[in-house]
Amino acid sequence: MSDLGAEYAFRRFFDDHHTDLSRLAYLVTGDSQAADDLAADAFVEVWRHWERVQAADSPIAYARGIVTNLARQWIKKQTRERAGLLRLGLLRRDRSESDTPAVLDVRAALQRLPQRRRECVVLRYALDVPEKEVAAILGISVGAVKSHTSRGAAQLSEYLRGMPLMMGGHHG
Repeated sequence: MSDLGAEYAFRRFFDDHHTDLSRLAYLVTGDSQAADDLAADAFVEVWRHWERVQAADSPIAYARGIVTNLARQWIKKQTRERAGLLRLGLLRRDRSESDTPAVLDVRAALQRLPQRRRECVVLRYALDVPEKEVAAILGISVGAVKSHTSRGAAQLSEYLRGMPLMMGGHHG
């Protein structure tokens, strides 16, 4: 394929999938600013490995895998930085339930799920990615995807049921 052809194909891929990959990054990280950056970084990686991406069974699955890995690294970095700030006493850990909005917040509930479950739930339900593809993206078995997804979905509905509907915290 000529350079021009490759560039054209990549641009089409970018146009077709940019929104989807940004949304994936957003749902995994819960941070819209980071999501745009992560999606952009993912496309840099996709372009760097464009021949390999195009040759893949599912180029979008390949790209989703990159986004998921970048999101995972971003979360680890945030967690490390936050832990450092907590140690320095610059952040208070006490954020009980007082900042829970009146509306049920699926994003907040998603953030409470363990990483792997959150990734499975987001890929399966928010983006409707088939189990086999989720397994390939995350590098785990289809059985593990099924188990993480069902546990994650159950946990999510549990959290959503337990979230207070009124403003302000509740103590119990």
